[in-house]
Amino acid sequence: MKMEITQRIQQYVRDYQDNDHITSQWGVPLVGFADAHHPEMMALKHLISPAHVMPWDILADATLVIAYFVPFTRELAQTNVRSGTLSSPEWARTYEETNTMFEQLNHYLIEILTAQGYHAGISQEAATFDREKLISYWSQRHIARLAGLGTFGVNNMLITRVGCCGRYSTVVTNLDAAPDTPMREERCLYKRRGTCGICVTHCPSGALTLDGYDRKKCFQVCLQNAAVHNTFGSSYTKEDGTGTNSSGSEVCGKCVVNVPCAFSGLEPVRVKRTGNCIDEP
Repeated sequence: MKMEITQRIQQYVRDYQDNDHITSQWGVPLVGFADAHHPEMMALKHLISPAHVMPWDILADATLVIAYFVPFTRELAQTNVRSGTLSSPEWARTYEETNTMFEQLNHYLIEILTAQGYHAGISQEAATFDREKLISYWSQRHIARLAGLGTFGVNNMLITRVGCCGRYSTVVTNLDAAPDTPMREERCLYKRRGTCGICVTHCPSGALTLDGYDRKKCFQVCLQNAAVHNTFGSSYTKEDGTGTNSSGSEVCGKCVVNVPCAFSGLEPVRVKRTGNCIDEP
């Protein structure tokens, strides 16, 4: 069943990008299955917030959380490299189209699992976040880490075996299958052996440092982008579910493009320097 779900997700993304109204293209998704009762799952209440939702809050009989990563393309990443301090329009549009696809794909997965006699559901908190504390009460990336998809980099992104340039989504289920285990080997070059740290130099707000991350500075850049990219919609809803909570696309993405871990999770790519930046060959 795990193989079938993985293949279904991959096929859905291939078919979805062929729709006439879709301009985005994606790479082949990675899929992992997190143990809903993994000891590190409860730790999210300490790491992120006591209000972080647990899988059993969504399904009383939850056993697994299906987590999947949809990679962006190198072509899209290059538009965001060339666009200066603001995100490219292409980046903002793909961000919104990806989130819309996730909503439809997750409902498709729920239908498949239900037809097989299983229960499945999604966290409503995944579609919003606390705009005061600037945190989500359902962290897609942290759960994807527990599903074995990657490890966190200095850029605060989860680095998979195909990089960190892309987005994550999740579905909770009571599927009777063996869970995957978290990856233990660091995929961030700086954390692995003290090299790189290039994402820090690319951060337009100074939110990223080698010692930590200032989410308020990061969010200010996202708001600047939302003011400019206001024609693609807003994927995030208010916490009470009554409409969107932004007038535009709150994006940035500078720390996941033009860096060694963008499309590679362990070994550095050969790069050439252009001023303070690097370009993939």
